[in-house]
Amino acid sequence: MTIQVVLADDEVLARQRLRLLLREQTDCEVVGECATAAETIALVRAASPDLVFLDVRMPDMDGFDVVDALAAQPGLTMPRIVFTTAYDQYAVRAFDVHAIDYLLKPFAPERLWAALDRVREHANGTQDEAAGKKGRRYTTRIVFRSRGRILFLPVSEIRWVGAEENYVRISTDEESHLLRETMAHLEKRLDPRTFLRVHRSAIVNLQHIKEVRTENDGETAVVFLNGQKVPVSRTYRSRIQELLRR
Repeated sequence: MTIQVVLADDEVLARQRLRLLLREQTDCEVVGECATAAETIALVRAASPDLVFLDVRMPDMDGFDVVDALAAQPGLTMPRIVFTTAYDQYAVRAFDVHAIDYLLKPFAPERLWAALDRVREHANGTQDEAAGKKGRRYTTRIVFRSRGRILFLPVSEIRWVGAEENYVRISTDEESHLLRETMAHLEKRLDPRTFLRVHRSAIVNLQHIKEVRTENDGETAVVFLNGQKVPVSRTYRSRIQELLRR
């Protein structure tokens, strides 16, 4: 499959560098370039590309305005978006609008290749879904700010998620992170074949569970490989029982 690409950046040198790097990828074809948001919207409507490398800061509108404008176009197939920018503060917002990746300038060629690999994986998954081979696409990583850092956390590293008022606490083997998020929204983003709701305030990663056992008081608990325990409420106990019967 050939990936048709649009380069949207008001810096000529930035577009030139991207174009030269993409020439090394035999399955990528640059079908157009733009320097403003208005040009980008018009070109995407005309060319229907598969992928747009989109600068966040543009003269007339920012990259997020472009995404909103494209999403509002009737009948337009939304291209995949990879944001390119020199500013890291937009990363969390970029993944909120379902960007495939976020490249910080200046980026190494290897970082670009990794972004293209994600585009290819996403394209293959979309094709499988259309063919009925797969269901909904679930997130493979969560992007958020924590202690002054922007973290790209693979969901495979999550042990369990707990609710804390208007936040959720994501626990890995070594640390935990507090996010302003709801359990219901996060549960929809996670693959139910891997993540199971076991309590109104707890979601567990089945890949890290050692056992499910009944405690001395008759209550059920999930025990992780590292020895940590999470209680299973009666409301969700049937889910665990169904899992054990498989």
